Amino acid sequence: MQRWRDLTDVPQDTGPTVVTIGVFDGVHRGHQRVIGRTVERARELGALAVVVTFDPHPMAVVRPDAVPPLLATIERRTELFEEYSTDAVLVVPFDQQRSHQPAEEFVREIVGALRPVAIVVGDDFRFGFKAAGDVALLRRLGAELGFEVEGLIRQDPGACEESDGGRPIDTRAVSSTSVRRCLEHGDVAQALALLGHAFRVDGTVVEGAHRGRELGFPTANVPAAAGMALPSDGVYAGWLRVRTDDDAGWHEPLPAAISVGTNPQFGEEPRRVESYVLDRDDLELYGRTVAVSFVDRVRGQARFGSVDALVEQMTRDVEMVREILAAEPPE
Repeated sequence: MQRWRDLTDVPQDTGPTVVTIGVFDGVHRGHQRVIGRTVERARELGALAVVVTFDPHPMAVVRPDAVPPLLATIERRTELFEEYSTDAVLVVPFDQQRSHQPAEEFVREIVGALRPVAIVVGDDFRFGFKAAGDVALLRRLGAELGFEVEGLIRQDPGACEESDGGRPIDTRAVSSTSVRRCLEHGDVAQALALLGHAFRVDGTVVEGAHRGRELGFPTANVPAAAGMALPSDGVYAGWLRVRTDDDAGWHEPLPAAISVGTNPQFGEEPRRVESYVLDRDDLELYGRTVAVSFVDRVRGQARFGSVDALVEQMTRDVEMVREILAAEPPE
């Protein structure tokens, strides 16, 4: 997949393309439907399927006091775009100047760089200064500049599809906000169903106090990243992947018991994600980039009467994680 970090990076001979535009935070099932239709139309027209997205999140510039916790970094979003068969992604830097750009000017800039034969968006898509642009404006400009416009509507009320895990999903309810709400309640299983893939935290492993190793459960510690969403404090079942040395991909997933929180047993500490890889005490992960994927919740965060009681509970947690993951193979 081609990656362009600005409009000026797009080769001059690019085109024809079929383009979709949006933040796509989390790349959830609703986003996947739009991206999937973009890819499908591109194949029909013999064009490149291109996702145009923004970094940072426009709300971080327009209303920094109201920007929501992000579900995915730009690197993770780009990885997901590739997984869903996109041919190229254009990341438009979003700053104050871009936030004041008139909607029509933005479209003409996209057309000049990508030469689209079609643009696919959701029917509620808004863009440009003060969100003045909509699908109707896109269609007017399409008639003038030579591209078709497809505004995908949400499915009929009551329409559901079955998730990979067999859970019915009301497609009208899928949004980045609904995923964040699931994470706030620790319901990572429902977040997985809404996303169509496990919610994931990426980060660099830092050295901790080595308490986990002393207790028999050595962990890979990843600090909570500013501005990023996390599940509520507690213990979860999931998978840990380690970035390859050449930074080109990931090693095979390892089953993990994951703790999110402040470690109240030993006094309040900065919030972080701690992952114990089941039955492994030989991993040297300090300084390595890892991806922690959440499958299901085991329990909430708690403080125990003694360290022995904590170790007993951790042993039970690990066995429950083992059972959960036996029924939930990695993606």
